[in-house]
Amino acid sequence: MIYLDNAATTYPKPPQVLQAVNYSLKYYGANPGRAGHAMSMAAAEEIYRCRTAVADFFQAPGPECVAFTLNCTHAMNIVLKGLLKPGDHVVTSCLEHNAVMRPLQALQKKGITYTMAQVVPGDNDATVDAFRKALRADTKLIVCTHVSNVWGIRLPIERLAALGHEYGVPIAVDCAQSAGVLPVNMQDNRFDYLCVAAHKGLYAPMGMGILITPNGSGLDTLMEGGTGTSSISLDQPDTMPDRMESGTVNVPGIAGLRAGVEFVKSKTPERIYAHEMALVQMLHQDLSRMKGVRLYTPEPVEPCFAPVLSFNLEGQDSEIVAKKLGDMGIAVRAGLHCAPKAHEFMGTLEQGAVRVCPSAFSTPNEVRAFSNAIMKINRK
Repeated sequence: MIYLDNAATTYPKPPQVLQAVNYSLKYYGANPGRAGHAMSMAAAEEIYRCRTAVADFFQAPGPECVAFTLNCTHAMNIVLKGLLKPGDHVVTSCLEHNAVMRPLQALQKKGITYTMAQVVPGDNDATVDAFRKALRADTKLIVCTHVSNVWGIRLPIERLAALGHEYGVPIAVDCAQSAGVLPVNMQDNRFDYLCVAAHKGLYAPMGMGILITPNGSGLDTLMEGGTGTSSISLDQPDTMPDRMESGTVNVPGIAGLRAGVEFVKSKTPERIYAHEMALVQMLHQDLSRMKGVRLYTPEPVEPCFAPVLSFNLEGQDSEIVAKKLGDMGIAVRAGLHCAPKAHEFMGTLEQGAVRVCPSAFSTPNEVRAFSNAIMKINRK
């Protein structure tokens, strides 16, 4: 199989990730931090090693800022529902995934409002200006994606963070499509909340997300329960990461995440980005020469894009095209990609689009095979 659905979840996982998960199942089989015996302590130490690796990778103030979640959506819900109060206003972008839009929509019922700022691809000045104009006196948060999961469009999150702090407004960044592919420095850019899909660019198992913030003690909790600390109190701990991690955590997934972070560090995000962008540029050039192929963005280049490309074939439903590709042994995703606002932005809300995203393991030969498959489907 040629797997080009890495914007949803990366596959294959590096061998060291598989080894770490298997090792944890064999040697870290006890609840971490819930007992004083050797296996419990070993599991707790593995979790701390992962927190430290993640904090170092994103340049967070410390490992205590790293909370493990089910996925990026879970992390985003913790931030939005833990921070915002009735009467608050939020500024977001017009390209957001439903991980942002659905919580914001639900929060409207509690008296929280939001404004979608217009992104202008390739013109960061205009994008920042749109966010500036959307700010109000009651704005309590800027929340936006780093990279559109449909179009690969990069938002100038460093400048948006600076804009927010200029007006005393924190920023939450959805790094689902960027973590592991683009450098994300929390301290230098003063990001307040980073929400990460660890199963994507960090090559962790599915069921792993991360919330990174030095401000976790100021968030209300979505759930409460046992943390293995301060057990005599019926109140949830105020300190991170315990505040956000009730119940038994996913130790095998965390062990796999640590190995995934080490894999990405060994490759470096810069080299991974260059490799994946070269493949996407090759594909864009191939598709641009074919009649009947509709491309929605110019050839992706740094710093305006990340390696995600979506397109359509004239007169063919995107999901039918994806099904035909699947029958030929090529895995992609089509439809709306849980991001109707991004499709509304490009006018593809009815048709959806076929999305292609390579990984560190993708090859030029696989991209050529994909292009040949599209030529065959396009002729039928």
